[in-house]
Amino acid sequence: MTAIKNIAIIAHVDHGKTTLVDKIMYHCHLFRENENTGDLILDSNDQERERGITITSKNVSVKYKDTKINIIDTPGHADFGGEVERVLNMADGVLLLVDAFEGPMPQTRFVLQKAINLGLKPCVVINKVDKPNCTPEEVHEKVFDLMFELGAEEWQLDFPSVYGSALNNWMSTDPNVQTDSIEPLLDMVIEHIPSPKVETGSPQMLITSLDFSSFTGRIAIGRLQRGTLKEGMQVSLVKRDGSIKKTKIKELFTFEGLGRAKVKEVVAGDICALVGLEGFEIGDTVADIETPEGLRTIAIDEPTMSMLFTINDSPFFGKDGKFVTSRHIKERLMRELERNLALRVEETNSADKFLVYGRGIMHLSVLIETMRREGYELQIGQPQVIIREIDGVKCEPVEELTIDLPEVVSGKAVEMVTVRKGELLSMETKGERMTIQFLIPSRGIIGLRNQLLTATAGEAIMAHRFKEYQPLKGGIPERQNGSLISMEKGKAIPYSIDKLQDRGRFFVEPGEDIYEGQVIGENSRQDDMVVNITKTKKLSNVRSSGADDKAKIVPAIKFSLEEALEYIQKDEYVEVTPKHIRLRKIYLTENDRKRNKII
Repeated sequence: MTAIKNIAIIAHVDHGKTTLVDKIMYHCHLFRENENTGDLILDSNDQERERGITITSKNVSVKYKDTKINIIDTPGHADFGGEVERVLNMADGVLLLVDAFEGPMPQTRFVLQKAINLGLKPCVVINKVDKPNCTPEEVHEKVFDLMFELGAEEWQLDFPSVYGSALNNWMSTDPNVQTDSIEPLLDMVIEHIPSPKVETGSPQMLITSLDFSSFTGRIAIGRLQRGTLKEGMQVSLVKRDGSIKKTKIKELFTFEGLGRAKVKEVVAGDICALVGLEGFEIGDTVADIETPEGLRTIAIDEPTMSMLFTINDSPFFGKDGKFVTSRHIKERLMRELERNLALRVEETNSADKFLVYGRGIMHLSVLIETMRREGYELQIGQPQVIIREIDGVKCEPVEELTIDLPEVVSGKAVEMVTVRKGELLSMETKGERMTIQFLIPSRGIIGLRNQLLTATAGEAIMAHRFKEYQPLKGGIPERQNGSLISMEKGKAIPYSIDKLQDRGRFFVEPGEDIYEGQVIGENSRQDDMVVNITKTKKLSNVRSSGADDKAKIVPAIKFSLEEALEYIQKDEYVEVTPKHIRLRKIYLTENDRKRNKII
């Protein structure tokens, strides 16, 4: 029986969690010398690599000085809070990673709050001390203040710290002394992270994650709190509502390196994966067959945003995707509910429309992007925040927003946020950059990122997290410009686009297929305008095809999925297919739009 330590690595987005896990794996010789596995090994799915963030938590285990260390890499983005809350249940301590220049950021606060509430022991890693102008000692003070503010107990406030650079593969107890490996960090884990508390009694394990294998079906992952589990053992499943179901464990696995090792039995304290359980969900307890006792189930933060998902009924439906019917979309959403705890799906009075609730635009756009890559076609309505009635007062979600940007453009940012009912909390200068904090309604954040990036020439870095519900703040200005709408179905002709360029900016390239009612550009004025860009040049014996000036066309604006969702108005949809993202009006013909106009 080797000693076991279970740690979760928590931090703000982009402070270096996954890079640190890479270095720990290399240091503990998980790979052969000649094996080049690259960087960010745990960011395994395509979207994580493209966005440069962790979306789903992963487990990996390493051996160091006869101790097995189970490491859980968690997402840093508040939209994936459901994921963080679950996996912290498996850990006994956390490595809190903080950037030596930026200090604790909104998401640091968010994940740290969860860890302190669960009574976990924090160890602080101050990363990126090789950055110019960084202040490791000040950051250390700030982390202490933050923990104090979040109500940490004395034993949590007495935290050990190491300093270093995960990218350059060194850690040290003194920020000014560079070592040649990350051993000081691993020594800190072994010395300060408590071993799992093992109670005596019948087996108990809370299911905190799911995995899926096409061979064995669904796999339950969690940490065994007490007792032992054996292969082929009969167990009870205590459901969230208290009901009990009998089932059997077919196979048992523990984590070893990046993979799993099949074992005959698992002892309390270790993280394991069970194959063969039937009908389980996250938050259920695996317990003894004779005397089942349930553990406290996982409480998940409520969603703050909703979007309407509907079938693709545009003239181009079914051209790109394999799954286009409402049955396909419903089955896929139900499957997502099993592993995505912070998600809710509600059916509407129409069979092909579903209301999907999530933690933010990022949370829902990751789901849409995943569906799109799997071959689904669907349409998404404008994101709406969830309004609640508390003591008879209508309340909306309010978020804490932090913007990091060059000082010279800070005035513009403050103006943009205050127009959207934002309230300035603090301004802090760091070198030539400035960090500004606001309280802003979630409605005000929709579409803000694009405007900010334009106003600051791409320099602004924005982070926000949900704080609480507050009474409604009143109207927030929406997009000022109207849409350019296509009049006919056909191909976009360069000649027509050239002649209409002074009307606004286009979203379609010459030669692209378009249909009536598609939003093909942004009008330079406030109202919507219907234009025909499928019209070719009339050739007669006076006019030849080459006699006029050459058309000079400004490149089309191409939206990412999130930008498109933030851009659309109430009467528009985003049409998402495996190959295209198009914007369209809900009613495609002009007569229908006039008939159903929302006044």
